Amino acid sequence: MTHGRLIAVVGPSGVGKDTLMRAMIAEHPGLRRARRVITRPPDPEGEGHEAVSDTEFDARLKEGGFALHWRAHGLRYGVPVGICLDLAAGRDLLVNLSRGVLAQAQARFQPFVILHLTATPQVLASRLVARGRETPQDIRERLTGADMALPEGVGPVITLDTDAALPRLTKAALKAVYAVRV
Repeated sequence: MTHGRLIAVVGPSGVGKDTLMRAMIAEHPGLRRARRVITRPPDPEGEGHEAVSDTEFDARLKEGGFALHWRAHGLRYGVPVGICLDLAAGRDLLVNLSRGVLAQAQARFQPFVILHLTATPQVLASRLVARGRETPQDIRERLTGADMALPEGVGPVITLDTDAALPRLTKAALKAVYAVRV
């Protein structure tokens, strides 16, 4: 049986992870996205995450409901354990992950590919302001961590600059992800 690949999409806030994932799914039938659980209010314009309270997050964590989980920017993030069923069924999944859990994800899931997105600080700042979700202080903090390196030893890593036009970026991302032999 062919196992689906977990495609970790990583990069700083504002780099365009959600936009690129939506475009990749639209262009590649069968590619899916793992829906994250986040202790943040719902955002209809955002990624479409499942919003939960800290209490609900704790309960799911205690019950083993997450395949991966982490904290970032004062929030808690979880990837439901149900992704294991999709991967076992041969489905390829895109998942927006923190760079801090890449080693754990790679140890747990094979095949595994990292799509590392980058953009200039000016582009990131502009996108963060435009989405209107963060305070000016939040934006400064997010930009400070924008150039955080990926952990040693994870991969394969495909790095793409998201300053390119979305149609061209989408084609490049799909071509690169499916060219990698894992």
